[in-house]
Amino acid sequence: MKRKLDIPLIITIFIICIYGIIMIYSASSLWAEYKFNDKFHYVIMQSIFFIIGIILMVIISKIPYNFYLKKSNLILFVCFILLVLVLIPGIGSVRNGSRSWFGIGGLGIQPSEFMKLGLIIFTSKYIYNNPKDMRFITKGAFPILIITMTAFLLIMLQPDFGTGTILVMTIVAMLFISGVNFSFFIKIGLVGMVGVVLLVLAAPYRVNRIVSFLNPWSDPLGTGFQAIQSLFAIGPGGLFGLGFGNSVQKHFYLPEPQTDFIFSIISEELGIIGIISVATLFLIIILRCVKISIKAPDDFAKFLSFGIIFQLAFQTLLNLAVVVGLIPVTGVTLPFFSYGGSSLVITLIEMGIILNISRYKEN
Repeated sequence: MKRKLDIPLIITIFIICIYGIIMIYSASSLWAEYKFNDKFHYVIMQSIFFIIGIILMVIISKIPYNFYLKKSNLILFVCFILLVLVLIPGIGSVRNGSRSWFGIGGLGIQPSEFMKLGLIIFTSKYIYNNPKDMRFITKGAFPILIITMTAFLLIMLQPDFGTGTILVMTIVAMLFISGVNFSFFIKIGLVGMVGVVLLVLAAPYRVNRIVSFLNPWSDPLGTGFQAIQSLFAIGPGGLFGLGFGNSVQKHFYLPEPQTDFIFSIISEELGIIGIISVATLFLIIILRCVKISIKAPDDFAKFLSFGIIFQLAFQTLLNLAVVVGLIPVTGVTLPFFSYGGSSLVITLIEMGIILNISRYKEN
């Protein structure tokens, strides 16, 4: 049985995207003028991504969600092909030390963003088709874990630890609600802790990030620089902030503030009021999506919508935790706000899927 689209969710999505574009302009204008001699460069690019994303969201909101159930294998296969291709020199391009992008003109496409959604779709189908097997680790969780770790390793070859962490945690959360034996999560948690330690020790720059996280002032002009400048931005914000456009840290103190650390600029310019406004918008989106997931017409739709909203919530919390210095720098963007076409477009595509699910009532 069909019903109307979730209008409050649509309105909130539009508001948060426009909010993000406005703050990208404020955060990036100086850097864009210095780098491109055009202070509107980043805001124009993000506006293009926004228009593309909204068009795709509207189109996808009209595609029955069962389409993904039928095409999940193909979607996952294409995502894996893209992850392999981006690692090939001459095809994938290197930005900030990671070979994570396909460069198309002035645009950049990040295939790991597509994998996050592709794996959610495939896992939802797998759980939906094998509900009884999910109680058993070998028949239920293990095949999904193998596929997830393969994707994680390909992403780590770029390397992109932040995106890989979001992908793994999202799938683990989906397995958790599918009914997998709880002992599995204790075991995988222990293995995961050992794996993280090995990954950190394998790359000197990750060790440096841990050291700078524990004491940023041990290397204030190197590994601790971003964390210190982020806190310098958040600290003076007060209740109302320094005013829109009046950030001090965006004057080439905080590197490329329109990306991972845009929340620092929001805090500095808009203060606690800005922080509350951002939190409120995310909370509305998460609660609306949770409501849609609970009322979804079947288990595939429930798992699909849950996976999407868990990924969004976890990525948001991960970014905010980095910005305020609770965890080491991971390079994770703030959904809807951080500059980046792949992130914004994929997030809006995911919202399109959620909106389509919202059109159906449980039989």
